[in-house]
Amino acid sequence: MITGGLAGKKIAVLVETEYIPEEIAAYQTRFQELGATVHLMSRLWGYESLRFVSDVDTVDKPLHYLDVNIDFQNVDVNDYAAVIMSAGYTSVRLRFFEPPKGCPISPEQTRTAPAVQFFAKAIANPQIIKGSLCHGLWLLTPMPELLQGRKVICHEVTLADIVNAGAVYVPSASGIVVDGDLVTGRTAHEVDAFIDAIAKLIIHQQSIRSVVSSRS
Repeated sequence: MITGGLAGKKIAVLVETEYIPEEIAAYQTRFQELGATVHLMSRLWGYESLRFVSDVDTVDKPLHYLDVNIDFQNVDVNDYAAVIMSAGYTSVRLRFFEPPKGCPISPEQTRTAPAVQFFAKAIANPQIIKGSLCHGLWLLTPMPELLQGRKVICHEVTLADIVNAGAVYVPSASGIVVDGDLVTGRTAHEVDAFIDAIAKLIIHQQSIRSVVSSRS
């Protein structure tokens, strides 16, 4: 298990209602142990803070609530070492877009969802590690060029959509697939291995930058 190495690093985690409490708790605990700061963020619709409710798939589980006060539209994605799309149906909610007033809805408008745009900016910067668990890659399907040729793993529910968007599905016994600066996991149950994979990439990039800096 990795220890330390992320001091001063910031991790962005996109969340919404129907988040998985255990997953979010793992990010907050494990990344903090590694020295990083986790920023939970979402679209806040002009409010200073919004409260989101956890997934409700199991009726005998108590509901959890999450207060978020960072709007990803107000941050610079390049300030983050990693950007993570959380599991569950959070990505479906974050794909919401608003067509221009008086205009009919068109497929092209799906690309305008603020969360899609935010993650696309992260994808454009290879120095940022991107992470997606479970259903998270649904966030990228409005921009299939971002998934084209990328090796991924995802939940079976989203598999057809992800492959139709051009991604290459790679079965993995560990439930984790790493393709360059993109880390994907099959379900939220793989969150610990998912975090470790992201941390290793951040540390690796940091060591490369240190070597390059020492030679310049």
